[in-house]
Amino acid sequence: GVKLQIFRTYRLKLLFLPSQTAAAGTVGGAVLPMRTAGLPAVRDCPEPEFKRYPHMKSKLMLHNTLTRRKEEFEPVNPPHVGIYVCGPTVYGDPHLGHARPAITFDLLFRYLRSLGYKVRYVRNITDVGHLENDADEGEDKITKKARLEELEPMEVAHYYTERYHDAMRALGVLSPSIEPLASGHIIEQIAYVQRILDRGYAYVSNGSVYFDVERYNRDYDYGILSGRRLDDMLCGTRDLDGQGDKRCPADFALWKKASPEHIMRWPSPWSDGFPGWHMECSAMSTKYLGETFDIHGGGMDLMFPHHECELAQNTAAEGHGAAQYWVHNNMITINGQKMGKSLGNFITLEQLFTGNHALLAQAYSPMTIRFFILQAHYRSTLDFSNEALQAAEKGLDRLMKAVETLGKLTPSAVSTVEVDDLRERYEEAMNDDLNSPLVIAALFDWVRIINQIYEKQQSITAEDLDRLRVLVHTVVFDVLGLCDEKAAEADDLVTPLVEMLLDVRAEAKAAKNWAASDRIRDRLNEIGIRVKDRKDGCDWEIE
Repeated sequence: GVKLQIFRTYRLKLLFLPSQTAAAGTVGGAVLPMRTAGLPAVRDCPEPEFKRYPHMKSKLMLHNTLTRRKEEFEPVNPPHVGIYVCGPTVYGDPHLGHARPAITFDLLFRYLRSLGYKVRYVRNITDVGHLENDADEGEDKITKKARLEELEPMEVAHYYTERYHDAMRALGVLSPSIEPLASGHIIEQIAYVQRILDRGYAYVSNGSVYFDVERYNRDYDYGILSGRRLDDMLCGTRDLDGQGDKRCPADFALWKKASPEHIMRWPSPWSDGFPGWHMECSAMSTKYLGETFDIHGGGMDLMFPHHECELAQNTAAEGHGAAQYWVHNNMITINGQKMGKSLGNFITLEQLFTGNHALLAQAYSPMTIRFFILQAHYRSTLDFSNEALQAAEKGLDRLMKAVETLGKLTPSAVSTVEVDDLRERYEEAMNDDLNSPLVIAALFDWVRIINQIYEKQQSITAEDLDRLRVLVHTVVFDVLGLCDEKAAEADDLVTPLVEMLLDVRAEAKAAKNWAASDRIRDRLNEIGIRVKDRKDGCDWEIE
């Protein structure tokens, strides 16, 4: 009984880090919660080991938003691949909507590496220049948060950047190769603005610099990415009051003159100010990936105006676009409406992990969230519901049990299964625009086969078993990026304790002391350890 009580206490400490009991951190005179408050105390998922599986011969097809069709992926400079993805604006906790692009492009990052490519993955952090209104109006989002919290803007940016990192780590999202900050690349952005001015596609107005959309559209095609036409953007007349700095309402800021009360400002040839939101991505992507690189990714909600303006900036400065493939993930919705901070209908990842939200029936683990997102194709909308998340939770549990069972299989003289079936279905699905739902469907077919082999209804040779284990490890852990959270809970201390109790139970059964045997099983069950008896022993798992 004492040993069981020790184990019960240890397990509670292992699984929970409740935000209400966490100490508060004082920053700049204001009180903020601890950075890890509410986030799960889970181990990092292991780094993928892509050397386990050979380079695939089949070709990857990606849907290119720019051409609106699937195209064969051909890198600019093989075997090197450059990817740029728009990261978060760090003025609040990451929510479920942030998880989808992070997991989508983590899947792409992992898969390209599994194909043998050397990938440089750049994902930025926007910590300056993102105004409340896309029409270059309103207050900087981070500055506004800092003003309300009586903090320095960089305190806000740093705090929420760390919160974002913690949440991504819990979701099994690999760190990018480079994670540049907008505020750390002001010099590069000023230089990029000057290049656009020098080529005649921008103008200075009252200390601000604006992109001349009409001038650009005469030489190129503004709207080619989003499918919008300039004539439809109501660019008819100038502001009759003379108050507007823009020549045309469709023009957008490359550099904004700071108002007297604006905190974040830098000197430039035109004024003390700050870069426009779209400028950071043009400057930083080309700095780290070159004037022409392979893939630009982000959420579909960024296609216009952000990505459209970014493409125009690159073309104006370089004479051509930078990214060869534009890849966009679709949105997560609640009751058919986009989830986002600006709409106030979002659920933070911390709330999902703890269950602390009115729309949540329970808490959901990070891997459940990841599996939920991977079950839908990245270009389809994904509607939030407790029923869908609960189904994902059950499906993930079933998959992880099969992976555990795979480790217990014993080989036979002959195989009645074809391991190449799983390999071929996996390659075909992933090469068809990262079709993760079909990969998962193939895995569940093999969950059934693995259980049949375990129950001696099918057989597999030692060679095929080794191939199957390597393949399943590659698909489930290295590429899909899942990890067995329950196995992580059964760490170096917990496992020996449970095994010791089960040894005692086995001795009690051998002595026909059924009462003691049942008591041990029932007490383990009470603390979440389910024991399943078999003819040749027993299995156990953490529920």
